Amino acid sequence: MVGGRSLGRRFGWLWAAYAVSAFGTRLAFDAFALIAILVLHASPAEVSALAATGLAVGAVVAVPLGPWVEFRRKRPVMIAMDLTRCAALLSVPAAYAAGLLTFAQLLVVSVVVGAADIAFNAASGAFLKALVRPEDLVVANSRFESTGWTATLLGPPAGTAAMGLLGPVTTVLADAVSYLLSAAGIRAAGGDEPRPARPEGSGGSGARIRPRDLLEGWRFVLAHPTLRPLFFNTVLVSGLIMATSPLLAVLMLGDLGFAPWQYGLAFGLPCLGGILGSRLARPLVSRFGRHRVVRTAGTLRACWSVWLAFVGPGAAGLVLVVVVEFGLIACMGVFTPVFAAYRLDRTPSDRVARTLSAWSVTGKATIAALTGLWGLLAVAVGPRAAIAVAGVLMLATPVLLPRHDPAPWQEAERAPAPSRT
Repeated sequence: MVGGRSLGRRFGWLWAAYAVSAFGTRLAFDAFALIAILVLHASPAEVSALAATGLAVGAVVAVPLGPWVEFRRKRPVMIAMDLTRCAALLSVPAAYAAGLLTFAQLLVVSVVVGAADIAFNAASGAFLKALVRPEDLVVANSRFESTGWTATLLGPPAGTAAMGLLGPVTTVLADAVSYLLSAAGIRAAGGDEPRPARPEGSGGSGARIRPRDLLEGWRFVLAHPTLRPLFFNTVLVSGLIMATSPLLAVLMLGDLGFAPWQYGLAFGLPCLGGILGSRLARPLVSRFGRHRVVRTAGTLRACWSVWLAFVGPGAAGLVLVVVVEFGLIACMGVFTPVFAAYRLDRTPSDRVARTLSAWSVTGKATIAALTGLWGLLAVAVGPRAAIAVAGVLMLATPVLLPRHDPAPWQEAERAPAPSRT
């Protein structure tokens, strides 16, 4: 248990729900791409479009969901989004069994799941802020981070084996069931949750959202002296890392001749760094403070990617990738939970859902755009050179980290957490 501290029964159920859905998601890692290739015989362009469309269109669809989530009780929203993802994913094995599965259906399901992901994450962030004390946010997010990296380490190999033994839609079915179990866990968390007060002029107790509410998350972030640089930093770093991921696969599996098991090892083993980093986050914050840890870990995580441009064939190349990815993921394991707590602490309670939604929408849209752009760059200059360009740009991202730590939100914004049993 990260930090060795109990955060109460309700958090325990929330953590369990996160764990089962995270493992289900990692179990189904790249399942849609594999189904498109193996079942629908999709072209490489169609597979790329499937990945990009799910991110980009899902992000656009999710824009009005931020204010919609903000003015509702968060636990029912989380349950609804889990059930939505479950139903959407269940349609895939059902259509496959009936011989009716199409590429268009995979596109629609990926959009629905992508939009529901954003709404769920916005609601869960607001729910977590109300559930635990401000001083426990790093501990709570560290547990989520450690669980996520554990799922990333174990899920994809298990999912690949399951697809080989039981068929191409097996992991999609498992992922759907994981969301159903997550909804049950969140429901079991229980507790009273007051209905958020709606702002004047937003339609009273009805469902109408003011047009300005759609942009409130971005307006708040861009006006905040600490969150603004963090926003640009995290969005750009995530976009550059994800944009080069398919290029590294092409380089390793194609040009350098690595076997698939070696490629899997190169990205599975470094997940141990994420588990280690997440466990170090709280002790480091206790000793050095949140702001210093955010700046240091955020700077260090920018120093690794450029070395991937120098990967060569054979054992030496494999070791280089493992070491670089381990260092990068370990720094992310420290940075992410501290940053997540930092962001929640500096966001007032009546803007959390809109802020997190705006952040997610921008992040997913940026990943989709940079993935497409770096694909074109790789066609022009080759995957190795494109990876090098992204690595050099990563080296510049620490300038976007906040230099100073203004006082966090007033104690009035830090409402006491509900009593935990």
